[in-house]
Amino acid sequence: MKRVGVLLLGALPVIAAGVYLAVPDDSADSADTASSASSSSPATAESARDDAKDRAEKEREADDALIADLPPGLAAPAKKELAQQLVSSAENSTTKWRTAYGSIEDVGDGDGYTAGIVGFCTGTHDLLMLVERYTEKHPDNGLAQYLPALREVDGSDSHEGLDPGFTAAWQAEAELPAFRAAQEEERDRVYFEPAVRLAKLDGLGTLGQFVYYDAMVFHGPDTDAEGFYGLREHAMAKARTPGQGGSEKAYLDAFLDVREQAMRDKRPGIDTSRVDTAQRRFLAAGNMKLATPLVWEMYGDTYRVP
Repeated sequence: MKRVGVLLLGALPVIAAGVYLAVPDDSADSADTASSASSSSPATAESARDDAKDRAEKEREADDALIADLPPGLAAPAKKELAQQLVSSAENSTTKWRTAYGSIEDVGDGDGYTAGIVGFCTGTHDLLMLVERYTEKHPDNGLAQYLPALREVDGSDSHEGLDPGFTAAWQAEAELPAFRAAQEEERDRVYFEPAVRLAKLDGLGTLGQFVYYDAMVFHGPDTDAEGFYGLREHAMAKARTPGQGGSEKAYLDAFLDVREQAMRDKRPGIDTSRVDTAQRRFLAAGNMKLATPLVWEMYGDTYRVP
């Protein structure tokens, strides 16, 4: 909807010029008309923006109504718990995801420190957002002093201003229920809820919703070629979503193909277990509801949920 506003704004000078040229060549009248057209442009632009906002809100309300009529899918408590176990097996090599609040290390992937329950990174903005939002509610927390450094290293793998105390501060803060809750809230706000919502709008079932969620966690909610939304756009160019009348299995196959290639492009030689011996295995078995019992492999280790 933003594009509509941009196009309207771009057309306004042309419309105003047309009005001006249509007026007889009388200097006073021409000046008054030009002044009137000029003064009306901001109002017209504001109206266009308001109209676009109204349309966007109505579309969102329609989407909300559609989603409300659908089964909970991955948002059901038991399935959401299963989703966290699956992601944790990839991010922290354990299905006991609640043991990972205090985890923090630089794994050498170019994203700086990776920490917490979904691998928030100092180099990918999500860890910075987490600490900023946490600090708004808890100004005296032990991580607040590192905010200037976190802003400086955002987008890089640098530890400048973070060493040697940041890792210890993170681990200490992770002992507090408030910071644990903040990690879960940020996980849901940035990754889980947007992924599940969009998957439902695309007509995907519980497995497809998890496929979106795991991709959102790993690739980030970005629109470039390597980000989640870029991957989705690429996959949709290869296969129609169920919401477009396509086959769910064919679309998910295409999405996983695109995603796996993006993983290899970013990190040559990467272990793609989270796709190959987990999600593809579930898809090949036709387990579209992500029903248990569930068995998968991650980096050579086997995991089971009874």
